[in-house]
Amino acid sequence: MFTPGTNLFTSPTKGDLSLEGVAEEISIYINKEPAKFYRVVIGTDSQGKRNSGNEQIDYVSAIVVHRVGRGAIYFWRKEKQVKHISLKEKIYTETTMSLGLASEFVPMMRGKVSPTKYDFEIHIDVGPLGPTRDMIKEVVGMVQGSGYTAKYKPESWGASSVADKHT
Repeated sequence: MFTPGTNLFTSPTKGDLSLEGVAEEISIYINKEPAKFYRVVIGTDSQGKRNSGNEQIDYVSAIVVHRVGRGAIYFWRKEKQVKHISLKEKIYTETTMSLGLASEFVPMMRGKVSPTKYDFEIHIDVGPLGPTRDMIKEVVGMVQGSGYTAKYKPESWGASSVADKHT
């Protein structure tokens, strides 16, 4: 079960923000250099650990805006789950969390910034070389079936680097 937590996202430069606040900051960032093109990315990563003898999984979801050729900003939030689950369940949970966040966030973004200014991607923490290689088709299918572009390792830096930094 997930611990009740905050819905706030943390920005390294702006502090804690609501999802609406994140969309507003992204709009400001994009409008500073409107001639540039952007990649908006959502990715989730998880890390299991022991806490007082109980297994705990920290899930971190990140929203990243990459100004192509010119830097990026990002926002993240952490949720905890106290329960033992398999690697397959963790990957499904990560992907489902990213999809849930996208379903809330994308309409907000479209209300603030024209979709012609950016590509939207969901980054999944699976890859062809590790133990998750057999899951690629399944989770990519989940993302594409929801209408989004899916990226996996080595192109899934939103999950495997940015979100991973905060797990």
